[in-house]
This record gives sequence, C-alpha cells and structure tokens, in this order.
Amino acid sequence: MINKITTDKFSKIETPFYYYDLDLLRSTLNVIKKEADNSGYKIHYAVKANSNPRILKIIAGYGFGADCVSFNEIDAAIVAGFNASDIVFAGVGKTDKDINAALNTGIYCFNCESIPEMEVINQLATAQNKSALIALRINPYIEAHTHKYITTGIEESKFGINTWELDDVIKKLSDFKNIRLIGIHFHIGSQITRMSVFKSLCARINELQVWFSSHNINLEIINVGGGLGIDYENPETNPDFPGYFSLLNEFIDLYPGQELHIEPGRSIVGQCGSLISKVLFIKNGSNTLFAIIDAGMTDLIRPALYQAHHKIENLTSAGNILRYDVVGPVCESSDTFAKFIELPETKRGDIIAIRSAGAYGEVMAMRYNLRDLPKAVFSDDL
Repeated sequence: MINKITTDKFSKIETPFYYYDLDLLRSTLNVIKKEADNSGYKIHYAVKANSNPRILKIIAGYGFGADCVSFNEIDAAIVAGFNASDIVFAGVGKTDKDINAALNTGIYCFNCESIPEMEVINQLATAQNKSALIALRINPYIEAHTHKYITTGIEESKFGINTWELDDVIKKLSDFKNIRLIGIHFHIGSQITRMSVFKSLCARINELQVWFSSHNINLEIINVGGGLGIDYENPETNPDFPGYFSLLNEFIDLYPGQELHIEPGRSIVGQCGSLISKVLFIKNGSNTLFAIIDAGMTDLIRPALYQAHHKIENLTSAGNILRYDVVGPVCESSDTFAKFIELPETKRGDIIAIRSAGAYGEVMAMRYNLRDLPKAVFSDDL
C-alpha cells in the first residue's frame, strides 16, 4: 500500500522507477494457491507479465510452474527457482535454437500452435533421441470482449490451431514418433473481465473433449490458459479468484485422471506494481493543462499501445481539483498516459503514481530516445 511514509521515501529516489508492494503480491499469491490447492489445479505463472528476478523468485516459492514464450524466459524461470519439469513452452514462433534448448532442459510440455511447428519439434527431438510432450493450442472462436491487440482465440489469428484443422493434425501426429500428445491448450485473450467469457470457453472445451474421446485420444491435461483481468480503477483489489475457480469447477467436465492447468499472469502481478514519476513542468494548453512527467511510454507502453487506462494519483498535492493531460517526455504524441483527468492542483516536483502497472510494465520497457530503463524498488527496501 502506498501511504504518506512511503511517499516521503519516494521523494529521495531518482524517478521514474517501478515500486512493488510485496505484501500485496504475497496476499494475491496466497489467495490463488488456496483456490488452486482446493481445486487440485496446476498453476503456471505467465512469465511474460513480469520477469523481474525478485518477483519470479517469490512466485516460484509458492510451488507454481511457469508458462514461458522464449527460452530466455525458461532460463530466467529456472534461475529463479521454478522446476524445469513444471514449465510449459508456448508461443507461435519458437526458434530451432529455443526448441533445442528447451529439449535439453527437460521442460514439461510444448504448447503447439501449428502442424509445421509440430514437424520441427519432432525433427529436433528425433535428432536428440528424445521424446517431447505436446499440447495443442486450439482456437475456440470465443469473443473475449477485450482490446483487439490482446484478443487471441479467434479463427483469423496468428495464434493457435483451428478446429477444422484437427482431423489433419491427428493424422499427422501418427507420423511423428518423437512427440506425444498429452493435452489441449487455450488462450482466448488478456484482461478479460466478463466471467461469461470463461463459461463459454468451458462449454467449448467440453465439446472438444467429446471429439477427442470419439477419436480414441485420451487427454491427460486441459490447459485453459490465462486472461483473467484486474480492476484498474481499484489498485488494491484482487480479481475474483474464488468466482473464477468456482466457475471452472462447475462448468468444465474433466474426465477421470485429467488435470486442469491455468496460466495466470496479469492477475497475479498487475496490482502489486506502480510506476512512480515526478512532474517536470505544468504547461498551459488552449483547452487543458499538461502535466509533463519524467516517465514516458518507454517505461510503460500500455496506454500508447492499447489505449489502456491506469489510475493516476498525485501523491504529494492536496490542492483544488483541476483537469490535466498527463504526458511523458518522449518525442511521440502517443506518449500520453491520460487525457483530461482530475488531479489535485499539480506543480513541478510532485510525485505521480501510475497504478496497476505490475503486469506488462517493467517487462516491456525500452530505450527509445536512449532513455534509461526504469529501476525496480521493493516495499521492503524502504
């Protein structure tokens, strides 16, 4: 939690930086672990959401697996304490180098997204005299009701296998002697806030279960992916994990001996992180005031890339409420965090917190304009 004592300490740290509330992270992890243990489900943390080494180490300490989309992520996860045998390797464009390295490391499973990918994994596994476990990522054609850039489970997508391809996939699998199908995998999008979307996914999974069973294929795992959204307006609030797990319990018909796997990312780390910045200048516009801060789209690209909303707080001012465009210093008009939002009267040197930035924040930072990368500060550092 960000309070006055924390804010006073912020003023002594060079901005911009990411601040991580580790108490909030652990309380979130405790809720997820309880729900997963009660349901008997396997959690694979989606490393792409936040790969900060300290964050990874804390999450690994809960006994979760990892969901990775590059071998560098796999390596980072193992260094942080995740077991290789609990790592799933997803991604639509796995390189030969990454596949070979993953085979050598002994990961649990490849989430495969096309017949050509399966052919390459089989070839490389054969060359290593190994057998690779795979799950098929299937597009269930469900509207996720989220931003188009983070909607993935539709037919015309670079991601996943379409249901009309499944007959060909099954025929091809019989030719691949060094891969073994153990399950099916889904990921329909990110920042999903309508539970009805997950209910629709459960129904589609049940239909596909019948299809595989009719082809005498026994699936060991059902991986529903991730996508559970967070409340960007209330940064201290966790997603409805009990409701989410209860829905999966009620509406997915698991067969005897099957395991359900889940790949949460944003819902674990999103609320624990804030981007902390200072106001450089207040500039008068013709219709608005511009609060120009020292954080930019290079530090947090989500507003520029997805038109994403983050709650913004002035931590040091308590003046009259005025309206501001909060913008960064990068030489792009899209370097804007919010337009015409209410803040206490803001002045140079005020400390600004951009909340709910623990997911897809630090991990997507870049050095455009040769800007420095933001540092990470943890609540127990203060």
